[in-house]
Amino acid sequence: MSTQDSSFIAKNLIFNPAGNDDVNARTIIKGSTTGLFNLNSVKYPWAKSLYQVMVGNFWLPEKVSGLKDDQRDFSSVLNADEQRAYKGILSFLIFLDSIQTVNLPNFNDYITSPEVNLILSIQAYQEAIHSQSYATILESVVSPEERDEIYYFWRENTILLERNKYIGQIYQDFIDNPTDASFFRGVVANFLLESIYFYNGFAFFDTLVDHMKMPATGRMIAYIRRDELTHVTIFANIIKEIRREFPEIYNEEVVKTMMDTAVKQEIEWSKHILGNRIPGINWETTESYTRWLANQRLAMLGIDPLYPDAISNPYKHLDRLQDPNADKWNFFETTVINYTQSSNMAGSWDF
Repeated sequence: MSTQDSSFIAKNLIFNPAGNDDVNARTIIKGSTTGLFNLNSVKYPWAKSLYQVMVGNFWLPEKVSGLKDDQRDFSSVLNADEQRAYKGILSFLIFLDSIQTVNLPNFNDYITSPEVNLILSIQAYQEAIHSQSYATILESVVSPEERDEIYYFWRENTILLERNKYIGQIYQDFIDNPTDASFFRGVVANFLLESIYFYNGFAFFDTLVDHMKMPATGRMIAYIRRDELTHVTIFANIIKEIRREFPEIYNEEVVKTMMDTAVKQEIEWSKHILGNRIPGINWETTESYTRWLANQRLAMLGIDPLYPDAISNPYKHLDRLQDPNADKWNFFETTVINYTQSSNMAGSWDF
């Protein structure tokens, strides 16, 4: 076992009278703060910015209308391949947000920056809202018998089970043996989950909307995707701060190896659940989109592309659906305006 593997990392104390809250002494991990949330002294301005965005993004799934229309679409408009993909992708998304809701506090216990602690707590809340969103979708769109089938699809599907076990084991390894190396792998796993694992599923729902199918589900997914993009940014910044403050813990080869594994798993799963007969999606677009996305995520960390040939996004309709100026196609704008409260947060955390 290497020195890095055996280096123990300790949890934060709930209250540490001997701690030092001075910004100059603060580090992303392994610091010694009092435990007080002094948010007027902030070392990481990116955390303040994300806080404002995340609170401004507040929304509730009950306010998304039209799911009853989606129920009609599901049974009368979607073909059998689309129905299977709809249910299987929801099953995977439910797992991802469930495990994040439960596990984020385990990592937050080791972050020694109050501003970052705060946004991780908001993230955990948002993951719980996402779980509620999936429950709302299932309650509105599919039959009661199908709901349990969707929740526990991994019991019958070996590919999904292996995916779930892979990410779950990385998290469990850290909980069971909290070392520098297992913590770093866990942080990278969080980044990969938020930045890669959701997105072929999101692309499927966006593609349905592009074909005028399941628009209410698409609106719900658009809210979730907006939240997930802030979560990607959180963990990208945590990784970059570890690289800057603790270069002995940072390991770029671990990032690249885990990314390559995530991409292979995502392609295998997406090909399996989407097949090759979904209008607008095929095996070639699945591969090129996943590799292109991986390159984009690595660029957030300042890492060169793993897949030099993946230089463009094959799903051009995703940009159109997310373009606030595309009036005809902007299925998201009508509800975003009702919820966004970012302007109300402008004066918070002055420093």
